[in-house]
Amino acid sequence: MAHAAPAPGGMPRPGLAPGSGGEAPGSAVHRPPDVFDARTHQIARVAVPVVLALVYGYWAAANRRSGGPITGWNVLFGFVTAIVFAVVCFGMLTVAPRLRREMHAVMWTVFAGCAFGFLYSQTGESIIRSVGMSLAVAAVTFVVFFYRYYTHEDAVGHRIR
Repeated sequence: MAHAAPAPGGMPRPGLAPGSGGEAPGSAVHRPPDVFDARTHQIARVAVPVVLALVYGYWAAANRRSGGPITGWNVLFGFVTAIVFAVVCFGMLTVAPRLRREMHAVMWTVFAGCAFGFLYSQTGESIIRSVGMSLAVAAVTFVVFFYRYYTHEDAVGHRIR
């Protein structure tokens, strides 16, 4: 299979200023292309939390019935769970980016820990085990999100370009 040969000087890395030593001489700073247009981003901003909420509601309802028959109350429980998840997720997407990076990470940690703990509690396990598992998930989530926001935002919470 034939491949194109690399261009002389290589490709400039996104985010580097000209003359910083990381790009070809005389090249401009290029950002990666935005594959989707603004309309697609607007649709995804609504569609992704809605789809996540529906999956979460189905998962909670399935955990609650423990493989038993699907009943009307079980379906209602799933939809109510999905609605609550979607409302909280939309709230998080609205409020969290306005916070400093530490609180931004803490808010997503609390959201993930509570969401997991609720799902785990629907399996019938003890409350102590549910709390322990959700704290473990929250701790890992905090480490991941704190690292991400610490390396991609300044101290005030603005994205580093």
